[in-house]
Amino acid sequence: MAFSCSRLSVAYGSRKALDDFSMSLAPGDIRALIGPNGSGKSTALQALAGLIVPTEGTVEIDGKVIGTMSRRDIARHAAFLPQQPSAPDEMTVGQLVRQGRFAHVGLFKSYGPRDEEAIDWALEGTGLSDFADRSLRELSGGERQRAWIAAALAQEAQILLLDEPTSYLDIGYQIEVLDLIHRLSREKKVGIIMAIHDINQAMSVSDRIAVLQQGKLVFDGEPSALAESGLIEQVFRVKGRFVQIAPHAPPHFDVELARWNQADPDFSEADLQAR
Repeated sequence: MAFSCSRLSVAYGSRKALDDFSMSLAPGDIRALIGPNGSGKSTALQALAGLIVPTEGTVEIDGKVIGTMSRRDIARHAAFLPQQPSAPDEMTVGQLVRQGRFAHVGLFKSYGPRDEEAIDWALEGTGLSDFADRSLRELSGGERQRAWIAAALAQEAQILLLDEPTSYLDIGYQIEVLDLIHRLSREKKVGIIMAIHDINQAMSVSDRIAVLQQGKLVFDGEPSALAESGLIEQVFRVKGRFVQIAPHAPPHFDVELARWNQADPDFSEADLQAR
Protein backbone atom coordinates (compact mmCIF):
# COMPACT_ATOMS: atom_id res chain seq x y z
CA MET A 1 0.00 0.00 0.00
CA ALA A 2 1.51 3.30 -1.11
CA PHE A 3 1.59 6.04 1.51
CA SER A 4 3.26 9.41 1.08
CA CYS A 5 3.09 13.11 1.72
CA SER A 6 4.35 15.92 -0.46
CA ARG A 7 5.47 19.39 0.66
CA LEU A 8 3.32 19.27 3.76
CA SER A 9 3.09 22.41 5.89
CA VAL A 10 1.06 23.14 9.02
CA ALA A 11 0.78 26.62 10.52
CA TYR A 12 -0.67 27.91 13.77
CA GLY A 13 -1.21 31.59 13.12
CA SER A 14 2.06 32.99 11.82
CA ARG A 15 4.14 30.09 13.19
CA LYS A 16 4.88 27.13 10.95
CA ALA A 17 4.94 23.94 13.03
CA LEU A 18 5.74 21.89 9.93
CA ASP A 19 7.40 23.32 6.84
CA ASP A 20 7.62 21.65 3.41
CA PHE A 21 7.73 18.08 4.76
CA SER A 22 7.81 15.17 2.29
CA MET A 23 8.26 11.45 2.83
CA SER A 24 7.04 8.05 1.64
CA LEU A 25 6.52 4.69 3.31
CA ALA A 26 6.90 1.25 1.74
CA PRO A 27 5.00 -1.82 3.04
CA GLY A 28 6.84 -3.43 5.93
CA ASP A 29 9.19 -0.50 6.48
CA ILE A 30 9.75 1.34 9.76
CA ARG A 31 10.34 5.08 9.55
CA ALA A 32 11.35 6.98 12.68
CA LEU A 33 10.80 10.69 13.21
CA ILE A 34 13.29 12.19 15.64
CA GLY A 35 14.07 15.73 16.72
CA PRO A 36 14.07 18.00 19.78
CA ASN A 37 10.86 18.91 21.60
CA GLY A 38 8.79 21.22 19.42
CA SER A 39 10.48 20.13 16.20
CA GLY A 40 7.20 19.06 14.57
CA LYS A 41 7.16 15.27 15.08
CA SER A 42 3.67 15.00 16.57
CA THR A 43 2.32 17.60 14.15
CA ALA A 44 3.68 15.58 11.23
CA LEU A 45 2.04 12.39 12.51
CA GLN A 46 -1.32 14.07 13.04
CA ALA A 47 -1.19 15.60 9.57
CA LEU A 48 -0.32 12.19 8.09
CA ALA A 49 -3.31 10.70 9.92
CA GLY A 50 -5.63 13.38 8.55
CA LEU A 51 -6.31 14.80 12.00
CA ILE A 52 -4.86 18.20 11.08
CA VAL A 53 -5.68 20.00 7.84
CA PRO A 54 -2.39 21.16 6.31
CA THR A 55 -2.00 24.71 5.09
CA GLU A 56 -0.05 23.37 2.13
CA GLY A 57 0.71 19.99 0.59
CA THR A 58 -1.05 16.64 0.42
CA VAL A 59 -1.09 13.20 2.02
CA GLU A 60 -1.97 10.27 -0.22
CA ILE A 61 -2.95 6.65 0.39
CA ASP A 62 -2.75 4.54 -2.77
CA GLY A 63 -3.01 7.69 -4.86
CA LYS A 64 -6.04 9.08 -2.99
CA VAL A 65 -5.69 12.42 -1.23
CA ILE A 66 -6.83 11.80 2.35
CA GLY A 67 -8.57 15.17 2.42
CA THR A 68 -11.12 13.66 0.04
CA MET A 69 -11.61 10.49 2.12
CA SER A 70 -14.02 9.89 5.00
CA ARG A 71 -12.67 9.21 8.49
CA ARG A 72 -13.86 5.59 8.29
CA ASP A 73 -12.18 5.10 4.94
CA ILE A 74 -8.91 6.51 6.27
CA ALA A 75 -9.19 4.25 9.34
CA ARG A 76 -9.43 1.18 7.10
CA HIS A 77 -5.95 2.00 5.82
CA ALA A 78 -4.12 3.91 8.55
CA ALA A 79 -4.28 3.73 12.35
CA PHE A 80 -2.99 6.51 14.62
CA LEU A 81 -1.93 5.85 18.22
CA PRO A 82 -1.37 9.03 20.29
CA GLN A 83 1.13 9.36 23.13
CA GLN A 84 -1.31 8.68 25.95
CA PRO A 85 -4.45 6.91 24.71
CA SER A 86 -7.12 6.46 27.35
CA ALA A 87 -9.95 4.04 28.04
CA PRO A 88 -11.89 3.02 31.18
CA ASP A 89 -9.81 0.77 33.43
CA GLU A 90 -12.77 -1.64 33.66
CA MET A 91 -12.66 -2.29 29.90
CA THR A 92 -11.18 -5.65 28.95
CA VAL A 93 -8.47 -6.15 26.38
CA GLY A 94 -10.96 -7.94 24.13
CA GLN A 95 -13.43 -5.06 24.32
CA LEU A 96 -10.72 -2.53 23.49
CA VAL A 97 -9.54 -4.52 20.49
CA ARG A 98 -13.11 -4.97 19.24
CA GLN A 99 -13.42 -1.19 19.11
CA GLY A 100 -10.79 -1.29 16.40
CA ARG A 101 -13.37 -2.84 14.08
CA PHE A 102 -15.57 0.26 14.14
CA ALA A 103 -14.23 1.43 10.77
CA HIS A 104 -15.62 -1.77 9.22
CA VAL A 105 -18.71 -2.50 11.32
CA GLY A 106 -20.08 0.92 12.24
CA LEU A 107 -22.50 1.65 15.07
CA PHE A 108 -25.44 -0.57 14.28
CA LYS A 109 -24.09 -3.65 12.47
CA SER A 110 -23.21 -6.84 14.30
CA TYR A 111 -19.79 -8.43 14.20
CA GLY A 112 -19.47 -11.12 11.55
CA PRO A 113 -16.99 -13.98 11.10
CA ARG A 114 -14.60 -11.69 9.21
CA ASP A 115 -14.57 -9.25 12.14
CA GLU A 116 -13.94 -11.99 14.68
CA GLU A 117 -11.05 -13.28 12.56
CA ALA A 118 -9.51 -9.80 12.50
CA ILE A 119 -9.86 -9.46 16.28
CA ASP A 120 -8.30 -12.88 16.88
CA TRP A 121 -5.48 -12.03 14.46
CA ALA A 122 -4.77 -8.75 16.26
CA LEU A 123 -4.70 -10.43 19.69
CA GLU A 124 -2.50 -13.25 18.44
CA GLY A 125 -0.15 -10.90 16.59
CA THR A 126 0.49 -8.90 19.77
CA GLY A 127 0.73 -11.93 22.05
CA LEU A 128 -2.47 -11.05 23.91
CA SER A 129 -4.77 -13.97 23.09
CA ASP A 130 -4.68 -15.14 26.72
CA PHE A 131 -5.34 -11.61 27.98
CA ALA A 132 -8.66 -10.96 26.20
CA ASP A 133 -10.73 -11.18 29.40
CA ARG A 134 -8.37 -9.15 31.56
CA SER A 135 -9.25 -5.58 32.44
CA LEU A 136 -6.86 -2.82 31.42
CA ARG A 137 -6.11 -2.08 35.09
CA GLU A 138 -4.57 -5.56 35.43
CA LEU A 139 -2.01 -4.93 32.70
CA SER A 140 1.58 -3.78 32.94
CA GLY A 141 2.62 -0.70 31.00
CA GLY A 142 4.01 -2.79 28.16
CA GLU A 143 0.94 -5.01 28.00
CA ARG A 144 -1.36 -2.00 27.92
CA GLN A 145 0.59 -0.46 25.05
CA ARG A 146 0.43 -3.78 23.21
CA ALA A 147 -3.36 -3.79 23.72
CA TRP A 148 -3.64 -0.39 22.06
CA ILE A 149 -1.50 -1.56 19.17
CA ALA A 150 -3.76 -4.62 18.88
CA ALA A 151 -6.79 -2.33 18.64
CA ALA A 152 -5.06 -0.49 15.80
CA LEU A 153 -4.26 -3.77 14.07
CA ALA A 154 -7.89 -4.89 14.34
CA GLN A 155 -8.68 -2.07 11.93
CA GLU A 156 -6.64 -4.14 9.44
CA ALA A 157 -4.76 -0.96 8.72
CA GLN A 158 -1.55 -1.57 6.82
CA ILE A 159 -0.11 1.72 8.09
CA LEU A 160 0.57 2.41 11.77
CA LEU A 161 1.32 5.96 12.95
CA LEU A 162 2.72 5.84 16.48
CA ASP A 163 3.43 8.90 18.62
CA GLU A 164 6.12 8.08 21.19
CA PRO A 165 5.07 4.42 21.65
CA THR A 166 7.71 3.79 24.34
CA SER A 167 7.19 6.95 26.41
CA TYR A 168 6.46 6.53 30.13
CA LEU A 169 7.48 2.84 30.03
CA ASP A 170 10.25 1.13 31.99
CA ILE A 171 13.14 -0.07 29.83
CA GLY A 172 11.93 -3.69 29.78
CA TYR A 173 8.50 -2.67 28.49
CA GLN A 174 10.11 -0.33 25.96
CA ILE A 175 12.03 -3.26 24.47
CA GLU A 176 8.86 -5.36 24.49
CA VAL A 177 7.02 -2.73 22.44
CA LEU A 178 9.94 -2.20 20.05
CA ASP A 179 10.21 -5.95 19.46
CA LEU A 180 6.50 -6.03 18.62
CA ILE A 181 6.82 -3.10 16.22
CA HIS A 182 9.72 -4.79 14.42
CA ARG A 183 7.89 -8.12 14.23
CA LEU A 184 4.74 -6.54 12.82
CA SER A 185 6.74 -4.84 10.09
CA ARG A 186 8.60 -7.99 9.11
CA GLU A 187 5.94 -10.68 9.57
CA LYS A 188 2.75 -8.74 8.76
CA LYS A 189 4.27 -6.21 6.32
CA VAL A 190 2.72 -3.34 8.26
CA GLY A 191 4.30 0.01 7.37
CA ILE A 192 5.13 2.00 10.50
CA ILE A 193 5.96 5.65 11.09
CA MET A 194 6.77 6.50 14.68
CA ALA A 195 7.86 9.63 16.49
CA ILE A 196 10.39 8.67 19.12
CA HIS A 197 12.70 10.53 21.52
CA ASP A 198 15.31 7.85 22.07
CA ILE A 199 17.91 8.10 19.29
CA ASN A 200 19.36 4.64 19.94
CA GLN A 201 15.94 3.01 19.87
CA ALA A 202 15.28 4.70 16.54
CA MET A 203 18.65 3.46 15.25
CA SER A 204 17.95 -0.11 16.43
CA VAL A 205 14.60 -0.76 14.71
CA SER A 206 14.23 1.73 11.85
CA ASP A 207 14.85 1.21 8.16
CA ARG A 208 15.03 4.97 7.65
CA ILE A 209 15.15 7.95 10.00
CA ALA A 210 13.83 11.46 9.39
CA VAL A 211 15.27 14.27 11.50
CA LEU A 212 13.13 17.35 12.11
CA GLN A 213 14.41 20.69 13.37
CA GLN A 214 12.07 23.65 13.90
CA GLY A 215 9.48 22.04 11.60
CA LYS A 216 11.91 21.40 8.75
CA LEU A 217 13.18 18.05 7.50
CA VAL A 218 16.97 18.22 7.76
CA PHE A 219 17.78 14.55 7.15
CA ASP A 220 16.02 11.53 5.67
CA GLY A 221 18.02 8.35 5.21
CA GLU A 222 19.33 5.10 6.62
CA PRO A 223 20.57 4.92 10.22
CA SER A 224 24.16 4.30 9.09
CA ALA A 225 24.11 7.49 7.00
CA LEU A 226 22.75 9.46 9.97
CA ALA A 227 25.59 8.17 12.14
CA GLU A 228 28.11 9.53 9.64
CA SER A 229 26.37 12.88 9.12
CA GLY A 230 27.30 14.68 12.34
CA LEU A 231 23.74 16.02 12.56
CA ILE A 232 22.79 14.56 15.93
CA GLU A 233 25.27 16.76 17.81
CA GLN A 234 24.13 19.80 15.85
CA VAL A 235 20.36 19.28 16.04
CA PHE A 236 20.21 18.13 19.68
CA ARG A 237 23.05 20.41 20.83
CA VAL A 238 24.94 17.65 22.62
CA LYS A 239 28.47 16.31 22.48
CA GLY A 240 28.89 12.66 21.65
CA ARG A 241 29.79 10.13 19.02
CA PHE A 242 28.47 7.01 17.37
CA VAL A 243 30.24 3.80 18.34
CA GLN A 244 29.95 0.26 17.00
CA ILE A 245 29.12 -1.92 20.00
CA ALA A 246 28.67 -5.20 18.10
CA PRO A 247 29.63 -6.40 14.59
CA HIS A 248 26.10 -6.55 13.17
CA ALA A 249 24.40 -3.99 15.43
CA PRO A 250 23.53 -0.45 14.33
CA PRO A 251 25.80 2.34 15.59
CA HIS A 252 25.09 3.49 19.15
CA PHE A 253 25.15 7.18 20.07
CA ASP A 254 27.29 7.70 23.14
CA VAL A 255 26.66 11.05 24.85
CA GLU A 256 29.57 12.86 26.44
CA LEU A 257 28.65 14.35 29.81
CA ALA A 258 30.59 17.22 31.33
CA ARG A 259 30.64 15.52 34.73
CA TRP A 260 32.66 12.61 33.30
CA ASN A 261 35.38 15.05 32.29
CA GLN A 262 35.15 16.93 35.57
CA ALA A 263 36.26 13.78 37.38
CA ASP A 264 39.65 14.41 35.77
CA PRO A 265 41.72 16.77 37.99
CA ASP A 266 43.33 18.27 34.88
CA PHE A 267 39.92 19.12 33.37
CA SER A 268 38.96 22.78 33.00
CA GLU A 269 35.94 24.69 31.67
CA ALA A 270 38.12 25.84 28.79
CA ASP A 271 38.67 22.19 27.82
CA LEU A 272 34.87 21.72 27.56
CA GLN A 273 34.46 24.84 25.43
CA ALA A 274 37.24 23.72 23.13
CA ARG A 275 35.57 20.40 22.37
